[in-house]
Amino acid sequence: MAFILICLCLGICITVNATASPKLEYTIVIDAGHGGRDGGAIGSSGVTESELNLKYAKELKSLCEDFGIGVVMTRSDMNGLYDESAPNKKKSEMERRKNIINTSNADLMISIHMNSFPLPSSSGAYVFYANGSDEGYSLAKSVQTSLCQSFDNAREYVSVGDYFVLNYSSIPSVLVECGFLSNPQEEANLKSDEYCQKFCYSLLVGILSYFEMK
Repeated sequence: MAFILICLCLGICITVNATASPKLEYTIVIDAGHGGRDGGAIGSSGVTESELNLKYAKELKSLCEDFGIGVVMTRSDMNGLYDESAPNKKKSEMERRKNIINTSNADLMISIHMNSFPLPSSSGAYVFYANGSDEGYSLAKSVQTSLCQSFDNAREYVSVGDYFVLNYSSIPSVLVECGFLSNPQEEANLKSDEYCQKFCYSLLVGILSYFEMK
């Protein structure tokens, strides 16, 4: 089986099956967390998690499509996914996300989030998967390994996450906490276009590596 080395940018290189490059017959769901009234975590600069989630989701979408991977977005703007008339907007939003994911016919789902913690020194990217999901674990490990190769403070382990979008997804799914908005330096990094591009390239590498294992 022939393989080629692809240098994406910023010093990140991957090896993929030459017969699968450059077009891969896969589709993924990219879920930008929060939106609308729910801004999520807020950094000291006033930047909201929801806007950064969308920024990273759009960057990852562009990179995946450049590599021939189809993308379904749960949201493509700053609006919430909930029904404005719903008495419980959070439940309405989660049900909408679940429906988009489970009717997408996609091969995997990656949910993008930003973290926050009272201790300002907390930093680093985390990757979560659903309890009992072997494929979710494999995807999480692939993504986390790629992040660790690019970012010194990325956590070396993956964790089970009790999140709705993971527990009710019918496809292999992970939730990525890209970093901590409560850490001033990491907040500045997360807002940077260059950092966003590098981070999303790392996510792409993890996704491609997961597909190579299948």
